[in-house]
Amino acid sequence: METLTICPSTLASGYDTYSPIARKRLFDGKNISPFLPYNPIEERKEEAELFLKNQEHMSLSGVQTKYSLVLKDSGFELSTETEQGTYLLKPKLTNFQYKGFSPANENLTMQLAEQVYGIETAANGLCFFMNGEMAYVTKRFDIAKDGSKYRKEDFASLAGLTSENKGKDFKYDVLSYEDVAELIKKYVPASRVELLKFFDLMLFNFLFSNGDAHLKNFSLLESSDGDFKLAPAYDLINTSIHLPSDPIFALRKGLFKEGDKTACPMGIYTGETFSEFGNRLGLPKNMVKREIEKFCADYIKAEELITNSYLSDELKELYRTKYHTRRNTYLKS
Repeated sequence: METLTICPSTLASGYDTYSPIARKRLFDGKNISPFLPYNPIEERKEEAELFLKNQEHMSLSGVQTKYSLVLKDSGFELSTETEQGTYLLKPKLTNFQYKGFSPANENLTMQLAEQVYGIETAANGLCFFMNGEMAYVTKRFDIAKDGSKYRKEDFASLAGLTSENKGKDFKYDVLSYEDVAELIKKYVPASRVELLKFFDLMLFNFLFSNGDAHLKNFSLLESSDGDFKLAPAYDLINTSIHLPSDPIFALRKGLFKEGDKTACPMGIYTGETFSEFGNRLGLPKNMVKREIEKFCADYIKAEELITNSYLSDELKELYRTKYHTRRNTYLKS
């Protein structure tokens, strides 16, 4: 049975603000309240109307509902039609098991990527509705401080794939991750640096059971110099917590162009599989070996982050078990 153990009174007794590091990354050092001035959309008609109106002027799409936020005074508010939203709010998932803990899952997974493995991620944190329910908040990395936008293209757009020309599952069905690497080589001047980042991200997605790393969850972002680079990682979440039958990889072809049923006929992914993948990306063998060893290592920080997360005790153990299994049984093989 799903139980949320967080309430505003508990948070106010010692968790009513963000850490200094989070304040710096998310809010340029400002002291922002983690409490939203709203109840969840399903709680009251007034809130539902506000959230639905907000979504009407959102330009971002996706399966999970997202809302646009701005900072005003000391807290978040939903943006209006005339305001440029600078943050995205993601409430809990719907129609999945342990759905109330999906914000904590995503926040934990993103923090593991950045703090343990050095993967550049979108600044993120947790916030709380008036009834104590968790939500995930992330700062938009495509908005400059002056309010202008950096160009951002996801890999479905780069490949020219749409539901009209490739069907409703275009972001899952058409390309492999090796094909994604080819797009990086095509569009990124410093592709070797970005391919290493991509390789690390794929190792991370495997290790932490992110089965929804589809083509729209990778993007290229315009730099201040006008070049393109791999955008900070976003939408990292252990999907197997909420959907036990979730596939290992979101792209149905898997890692390799010819499909994993041909390149990896047993369907078992090991360190050797990722060595082959890294070699196909054009990364030096010693570099590939080093990165795989990095992801196979034990990290006290990883255990601390899981223990201190807002997951329930049951889900902390499940999360930890899935991580250890992928690392010790498969990646180390």
